[in-house]
Amino acid sequence: MHHVVILGGGYGGLRVIQRLLAEKDRKDFRITLVEREPYHSLKTEFYALAAGTVADNHLRIPFPEDDRLELVYDLASNIRLEDNIVELGSGKELPYDELIIGLGCEDKHHGVPGAEENSLSIQSMRRARKSNQIIQKIRHNGRVSIVGGGLSGVETAAELRESRPDLEIFLFDRGANILSMFPKKLYSYVTEWFVENDVTIVNHANITKVERHMIFNHDEPMEMDAIIWTAGVQPNKVARELDVEKDRLGRLVVTIHHHLPNYENAFVVGDCASSTHAPSAQLAEAQGDQIAMLLFKKWDGEPYPEKMPRIKLKGVLGSLGKKHGFGLMGEKSLVGRVPRVLKSGVLWMYKHHSGS
Repeated sequence: MHHVVILGGGYGGLRVIQRLLAEKDRKDFRITLVEREPYHSLKTEFYALAAGTVADNHLRIPFPEDDRLELVYDLASNIRLEDNIVELGSGKELPYDELIIGLGCEDKHHGVPGAEENSLSIQSMRRARKSNQIIQKIRHNGRVSIVGGGLSGVETAAELRESRPDLEIFLFDRGANILSMFPKKLYSYVTEWFVENDVTIVNHANITKVERHMIFNHDEPMEMDAIIWTAGVQPNKVARELDVEKDRLGRLVVTIHHHLPNYENAFVVGDCASSTHAPSAQLAEAQGDQIAMLLFKKWDGEPYPEKMPRIKLKGVLGSLGKKHGFGLMGEKSLVGRVPRVLKSGVLWMYKHHSGS
């Protein structure tokens, strides 16, 4: 009986579970999922939870029910790769035959004094919920800043504008323009949307310190009622502390078969895994598909493919509130209502077919 331990029930971990359990007649394995929450969360939508435009129960999907799956509601505190043991926060030890590390990411504060202690986060369901509670208590005509002009920061700022039209919102970005990873057509459209909707973009920002109700840009203080940090992520601390090779972003270097180079039974999926692609739910799911395929080959005594199938990502879709959006599908830029409708459709499909 093969024992697979999966750390984290995010997009990658859930996809491995779904693909393994899809083999209904196969009884030669069991899965233990270590996850803090009793449900899978739609992390790509946490910005809306923080802004207060969706309730958290709309962002939950129950894990599959199967005799081969055991749920352990706990946190991983350490991984002993040499011993095939996961240490849990409860003090228990969990042995494994195969390990899937899908612990996700955390905010990266880049050493900015006070940023971790004094800013809000959207990196987990609990933190996004806490952020919403604080934001909804802000006085009428209060001031909120979002640090980071990437996809998360832009969606958070836009959704917050829709949720609290009375607030003064600032979006700080260190570059010459927001969404610098996208074509000019997209970031120009989003910039114009923010101008029209009274969101102040601060380009060439350099956040040097964060206090409870104060943000310092180039050492110049600005009073704020809340500060939301979306300026970068890093792998989960447990993954970062592993004594294995990492890339320049701190992600775990893996082989083409998604496992650690010296540990063929330790696979990595999602934000913890080094990749040429930017982290995304799509990428994590594609990695999960391949890991499940490799596990079946391993258990059947078959060799791994010398060349793995190329991972093809469909594109990126972003929201500007509930009516407008932007996206990049291949090399085609989309702006306006169409990408927003597409994103809603993708989300609906995922929520209603997550067990497939």
